[in-house]
Amino acid sequence: MKKFITFNFGLALFLSLAIFANAQKAAPFQDFKLNSKLMSREMPYRVILPPNYNPKDQKTSYPVLYLLHGLTGHFDNWQSKTKINDFSRNYNFIIVMPEGNDGWYSDSISIPNDKYESYIMQELIPEIEKKFHAKSNRENRVIAGLSMGGYGSIKFGLKYPEKFILVGSFSGALLAASWSAKTLGNGWKALTDSIMSVYGEENSQTRKDNDIYKIAREASAEKIKNLPFIYLDCGTEDGLIQPNRDFALVLSEKKIPHEYRELPGKHDWIFWNSQIFEFLEVTTKFVK
Repeated sequence: MKKFITFNFGLALFLSLAIFANAQKAAPFQDFKLNSKLMSREMPYRVILPPNYNPKDQKTSYPVLYLLHGLTGHFDNWQSKTKINDFSRNYNFIIVMPEGNDGWYSDSISIPNDKYESYIMQELIPEIEKKFHAKSNRENRVIAGLSMGGYGSIKFGLKYPEKFILVGSFSGALLAASWSAKTLGNGWKALTDSIMSVYGEENSQTRKDNDIYKIAREASAEKIKNLPFIYLDCGTEDGLIQPNRDFALVLSEKKIPHEYRELPGKHDWIFWNSQIFEFLEVTTKFVK
């Protein structure tokens, strides 16, 4: 009887260690809610922590990568639709995925409590740096996103250069602030409705304030010195390829530090999965 008990104890210990080892391979993630005063509601966000993250270790802190989703998407998309959970285990980053709904990461001209830009800048970033062992300097803060989120990340980098060392856009919907039913036609009603809700009529001040082409073109030489590095890419079969080429040209003309990549691919998760893998490696060259 003793041998049988000893054998089962050893087997249980072995299985426990194996399960623990496998669990350690995938970075842990958790969902949180921030009670936003600006938004007048609870705002969900998801966090992937480094595999070796220890809440009790007050001496170790980590760079933060904010990842923005696209139109019609939600805060859990990056983790549920890509392999970022597996990719991230090789990097010591805290990865934060905010909820942006269809708000274009901007403060809406028509809905008073849709202040997605102010929420992220004024509430979410301080929340992350208070709740987690996050480095709180510009040199360790990165933001990136896909489609609507690509537009948002570049806009944040241009408007708040003191906040980020690197911004990334994958298949960015970079013309967002200039789109309308007149420019796109009636076949894009859901898209143009969201644009009108956020930015209002054509030539509104809100559109001008959020037009990243305009912001980049008007950037002074002094401001350009302090801008984050801009990474952008787009698939060659993506309908947004020309606006991305045009924006890359503006960056080149203004001598704004950037890298632009064109690769085979469409406006889909296959492309974005491959690009977040690439961008994690790019990020290591900038954070400290």
